[in-house]
Amino acid sequence: MGLANWYDRHVMPRLITFACGQKGIEKRRRLVLPLASGKVFELGCGGGLNQQFYDWSRVTAFSGIDPHEALLESACETARAQGRAVDLRQGHGEDIPFSSSSFDTVVCTYTLCSVQDHGRVVSELHRVLKPDGQLLFLEHGRAPDERVAAWQERIEPVWKPLAGGCHLTRLVGGSLRAGGFEVEPLGQGYLEKAPRVMGWMEWGIARKRGY
Repeated sequence: MGLANWYDRHVMPRLITFACGQKGIEKRRRLVLPLASGKVFELGCGGGLNQQFYDWSRVTAFSGIDPHEALLESACETARAQGRAVDLRQGHGEDIPFSSSSFDTVVCTYTLCSVQDHGRVVSELHRVLKPDGQLLFLEHGRAPDERVAAWQERIEPVWKPLAGGCHLTRLVGGSLRAGGFEVEPLGQGYLEKAPRVMGWMEWGIARKRGY
């Protein structure tokens, strides 16, 4: 096993779990995730960090994918510990292994930053969502302040291999609008006590345009 593979297997999952488990992020998860209802699909479900914040009385079925084996194992263990029957699979957002118009709610938290083909993933989320469904998002991305964004561009090439391919400069709401969604922002701002280059957050609800 090479150093890069060892890092991806053993270090990167711990780094991501720690970074995405901060109190400021947890506060935002509590605002977004209880809105999920019906048949729910979670992109990037690995680690199981979101599971504690769902209102399970409103969720009739729960599915998800994650490309990282170790993180996916953790999510499955979390579900089993709670006695929940779930359908969690290893996979990539560019080719979601579920039928079109399958889900009432699609959830995406701190995942769009790290996918390879950003536009295709947004298109896939649009595809699997029912016409009257909702996409709940909580993501970080390109800051609106020009100086911060300039530093994000400088740091991103070094940051990506350390953080599982995470991009600092991707648009959040703008990318969803470009992918055929109407976006209802619930909040945005810099994460408290985090470097601004890594701390711009946006969260809200997106729905298929025209429905």
